[in-house]
Amino acid sequence: MFPVEIFYGIISLLILVILFKVFAWPIKMLGKLIINGILGVLLLAVVNFIGGPFGINIGVNIVTALIAGFFGIPGVIVMVVFKLFF
Repeated sequence: MFPVEIFYGIISLLILVILFKVFAWPIKMLGKLIINGILGVLLLAVVNFIGGPFGINIGVNIVTALIAGFFGIPGVIVMVVFKLFF
């Protein structure tokens, strides 16, 4: 192998490492958002199950799941308070 080929190989590996680092972050964030959305739906289901006899029912849809997933327990509490007063 010639020194130029070794240099090109090293540069190619560095570019690959940089590309993997750049594209790994959005994929990780998307995975986190999906997991939080699923947990939000589960939390909304628990609130609906427990609050059903008391007249507290929050519809489970994309918006409420993302609010519950993104903000967690405080998001669900805000939705319950919003449901009670409006």
